[in-house]
Amino acid sequence: MNETTQRLPLPDHLSVDPRSPHHVAAVFEYDVGIRLNGKEHSNVEEYCISEGWVKVPAGKTVDRKGRPLLIKLKGTVEAFYR
Repeated sequence: MNETTQRLPLPDHLSVDPRSPHHVAAVFEYDVGIRLNGKEHSNVEEYCISEGWVKVPAGKTVDRKGRPLLIKLKGTVEAFYR
């Protein structure tokens, strides 16, 4: 891809899960980075900038459907394209 292609602005609320109403597939054509309180996280499943939280997997624990259990971390959230 070249640098002249337009990227979508990152939404306020975004989820990696395609079943979520907050999933925007076009955003995931590019590599998205998330910072929480100035520290970059690579395992974020969902975030909300306006409410100031991210959801990350809680270790290797999964629910009965095989999806990872998520914990919510609060702070200053920044989303960016890498």
